[in-house]
Amino acid sequence: MTNGQLVVDPEFDARIARDEPMSRHTSWHVGGPADVFFSPRDRADLLAFLASLPNGTPLFWLGLGSNLLVRDGGIRGVVIDTTGLSRLERASGNVIACEAGVLCARIARQCVKWELGPAEFLAGIPGTLGGALAMNAGAFGGETWPRVRSVDVCDSRGVERRRDAREYTYGYRHIVPPAAGEYFLAATLEFESRPGITEDAMREMLARRKMTQPIGEWSCGSTFTNPPGDHAARLIEAAGLKGHRIGDIQVSPKHANFLVNAGNATAEDVEALVAFIQVRVREQFGISLVPEFRTAGEAR
Repeated sequence: MTNGQLVVDPEFDARIARDEPMSRHTSWHVGGPADVFFSPRDRADLLAFLASLPNGTPLFWLGLGSNLLVRDGGIRGVVIDTTGLSRLERASGNVIACEAGVLCARIARQCVKWELGPAEFLAGIPGTLGGALAMNAGAFGGETWPRVRSVDVCDSRGVERRRDAREYTYGYRHIVPPAAGEYFLAATLEFESRPGITEDAMREMLARRKMTQPIGEWSCGSTFTNPPGDHAARLIEAAGLKGHRIGDIQVSPKHANFLVNAGNATAEDVEALVAFIQVRVREQFGISLVPEFRTAGEAR
């Protein structure tokens, strides 16, 4: 650090942004500045950048910014924008190789073209493969990790390794990695042969979702995980909170498990409404709702 600023190798200095507002990079459109924001061109560029950083530099890996709340004080250290990791190819037979920055919806569409499935559920995940791996994301009854065969990871110094999927433990919206401090670069996924498959089923699922969820509005996706045997949306609505608002963040009148930014919400507003919902649901039903999104950064 020099004068409070992270020193970056001159090779990369012209391609970083300093004090980058994270509100530009999250689907909630809230969040304070990142000290350094870097968008690698490809995997080799990323690994070289990591190797050039001072030891101990804090890192935060970003996909599309869905399922993410960045607090108003922003993120210290370096935010890595993974969307440049965009390679997607058919490795062999029913196995595809996909880098972490590929949109889940793109994987779903490509699998239909390759007559592979069931991959339609990926179209309902509003993020990248890296984010889906990090939280075992799912939609329409499908989940990411049952399809994973191996992952490529790296550490904070840019050293790569390949891990078998069996080294990870996964459950509903979470995983337990075999080691700390590793980041997803890519994965191989295995599907089944589905001759004659079309996009019709995928389009129908997305159409149903559009009718019942505030698609296109500023939200993080589902706010809370569903408690066993119940649905977070049902509990929030039964607690009388549909449409409830704090500042510019509101419980969606369309789907109670979505919090939407009406235009000028802050992360502080989001945290206040999340806490209010948790208290009300716990008081009325004795159930503790668990956020599905990740929180990063510092309070203002």
